[in-house]
Formats: sequence, C-alpha cells, structure tokens
Amino acid sequence: MTNPVRTRFAPSPTGYPHVGNIRTALFAWLFARHNGGSFIVRIEDTDTARTVEGAVEGILESLSWLGLDWDEGPEVGGRYGPYFQSERLERYQEAAQRLVAQGDAYYCYCSTQRLEEMRAEQTRRRQAPGYDRHCRDLGDLGETEKFLWELKGIAPVVRFRTPLEGKTAFKDIIWGEVEFDNSTLDDMVLLKSDGYPTYHLANIVDDHSMEISHVIRAEEWLSSTPRHVLLYRALGYPPPQFAHMPMILGPDRSKLGKRHGAASVIEYREQGYLPEAMLNFLALLGWSLDDKTEIFSRDELIRDFSLERVSRTAAIFNQEKLKWMNGLYIRNLDADDLSQRVLSFLDAGLPVEVKQPLSTEYVKQIVPLIQERIRELSEVTELTRYFFVDELEYQGELLIAKDINRETTSQALEAAQQELGKLAVFDTESLEDLLRPLAAKLALKTGQLF
Repeated sequence: MTNPVRTRFAPSPTGYPHVGNIRTALFAWLFARHNGGSFIVRIEDTDTARTVEGAVEGILESLSWLGLDWDEGPEVGGRYGPYFQSERLERYQEAAQRLVAQGDAYYCYCSTQRLEEMRAEQTRRRQAPGYDRHCRDLGDLGETEKFLWELKGIAPVVRFRTPLEGKTAFKDIIWGEVEFDNSTLDDMVLLKSDGYPTYHLANIVDDHSMEISHVIRAEEWLSSTPRHVLLYRALGYPPPQFAHMPMILGPDRSKLGKRHGAASVIEYREQGYLPEAMLNFLALLGWSLDDKTEIFSRDELIRDFSLERVSRTAAIFNQEKLKWMNGLYIRNLDADDLSQRVLSFLDAGLPVEVKQPLSTEYVKQIVPLIQERIRELSEVTELTRYFFVDELEYQGELLIAKDINRETTSQALEAAQQELGKLAVFDTESLEDLLRPLAAKLALKTGQLF
C-alpha cells in the first residue's frame, strides 16, 4: 500500500503573500486534492525580527479567498487554524541537542563582530561567502569556559557539521537527479542563540512529524536541499519527495516585481479580480495540460493536475493576460451573480448621498449593459456613474463627432432632447424609430447623432 499524499504550504509572516507564494500553495493544494491526500498550512514564524503585523491574517485570507482549504490544525472557532512553529520550539531544541550529542552538530561562539569581519575579509579576497568553521573543532567546552563565554555576552548557536568531502544527491520530480559537492556547503546554523530554530532545522523536524510526503516549494530552495538531505540523514528521518517550482519572471524576463504588475493576492481582490480567474491564471504559471487549453474550472484543475506537467522553464507573468482572463470570467457570470459582486465596488466608489441604500434590483438592470466591457470589477463605478448621479463632469469635446463642429453638435443635442421628451416608452425600438429620422432631418449620419 502506498503512503498517503500529504503536502504543506509553509509561509513566513514577513509580508502579504504575492503571486509566487500563492502559486506554490496552489500547486501543493492541487497535488493533494488530485491524489485524495491532505493539505497542511504551517506558519514559519521563528524569525521574530522580520515578522510583519497582519501578515498571518493576509496569508489565511488569501488562501480562503481562492478556496484553498486546509485539512488539519488546531481548532479555532469551530474550524482549523494553521500550525505555528513558534508554538513548537521545544521539539526543535531537542533535535538540535540530539545532533550535538551525536557529533553531527556543534556549538559556535563566534560573536557578531567576528562574523562581520570574516565576511568583510572574504569579500576583500573575492572568496565565496560562508562560515569558516572556526568553532568546528573546539570540542566540548567545560563549564568554566562556557561561563567565560557567557560573561562576554556571547550565547552560542548550534551549527550543523557538514561533511567536508563527497557529494550529496537527491531526486527532484521536476529537475530529475541533482547533485552537489559537499565542499560547496558551509556549516549552517540550526539553532539561534535565542533558542529559535532556523528554517533549515524547523522545516525538517516539522515535515517529518507531520508526515509530509511531498515538499513542493519554489526553485530558490533547490540549492538548500542538499543541506536538508544531510540533515534528514543525521536525524534518521526518511526524506520526502521534492518538487521545486520554476521561477516566475516579468515579461522582460527579469525578476518579477511591482513594475510588472505583481502585487499581493489581496490587492488583486481589491482591484476586482475574480477568485476563479486568479486561480486559473496562477495554475498556468509553470503548468499546462497541453499547448491550447487555457480555461479550467477548479474541478478540472484538480482532475488534470500533475507535477510531471510542471515545466523547468521560468513562467512569465503577463498582467494583460490576467486582465483578459478576468474579463472572460466576468462575461460568463449571470446578472444576479455579477450584481452581487459589484455592489461593494459601487458602494466604495459612488458619492455618499446616492449610494445608500443601493437597490440590488436596479444594479441588476444596469450590469448587463456594461458586462462586455469590464475587465476588473473596480471599473464598474466609472462605467455606470451616470445611472446614479444627476450631474456628470466630462469634457464637452468628447460629444463632438467626427467631421462635425461644436455648433452643429449643440443643435443636434437640443433637437434630440426635444424629441426624447415625447417618448412614452424608453426602449431600443422606440429610440431607433425616433432618432434615425431625426438624423436625416439634421443632415447627419446616424453614427454622428448617436
């Protein structure tokens, strides 16, 4: 019997999740759902200095908006909350102490000043950066020596004793066989002086205790994986399967940034992107079913997703394609659904005196008129403002049609106003019957008058 599939999304709360973070979460979620497995959310909050207030809420809000539900965790208010590494410190400390006792790790007493001087010297000599293993062979310090270090205000960190020779190899589902020379790896810190673990130790201990079967993460962690493989071995843990997602680049093939339209997922929601469109778009950043299918429902993505179809080639983030896809999804909404979705945008964008209370039935009559033109729900206020306010601000020149002047335009508007006042029924047929003859009477083309 094969082991059940268990994946995880393990972000650090150092900011609101951007498209790259959530693309990783989506692929892990899709893989778990496709295989009938479990998806776990774990907040890696051990770097207390970089934790941003509100980031955890932003992470969970982004996942919930996209419908990326998770399967277990401590219960909070009748639903699962995420795991927090800051609540699991004891198990990391125990693992670090076990590694020291085995001889696979050691205490390092190097001060911050010494490490800074070491890095400066490496830079001056154009050497690769990395710890110089100064404390690797100090051996067990006696209580007196430890006391002297403490008097200097130096609390030790725990470093991994990386093998100096040989190679470390592992198989990646996307990248195939990967091999690193151990000589290129330094002795990484496992436990910081404040008792908090680094990512390298905490993620290994947690992935093992949570029985994670597949570690799906960004390509940037590929070079750290040999360190993790060595750590799995030292702790006696069977390693999971690894899959490192390709990078996401801007259209100019540079690192994705805000100049390319990249933003947090919450910002896209506030701009009026639909979660189903965002989900579809993110799924195509590095994965494809074939060379022609671009529109997928949630159920179709779950059915068709596989890690074998993830490309090694960097994915290109195309803001215009996202807008196009969002517009397509908007056009496929029925009037009731679209009306409900635009209410909050109208409420935020219209003047206070006209928006309370907004009639859903009135909005439902309006949205079909502009549905073909919307690519972001936030556009709805400008496109429909004249349905809600009596006086509009606009440039008069916009009313002057091609090949006619201001005077002719003014005369045509006055004539049309008089004729429109005679209408008993304001519908398409009545307008056609009234305005087409008026255009001929004014010696204008119908397009000019309309």
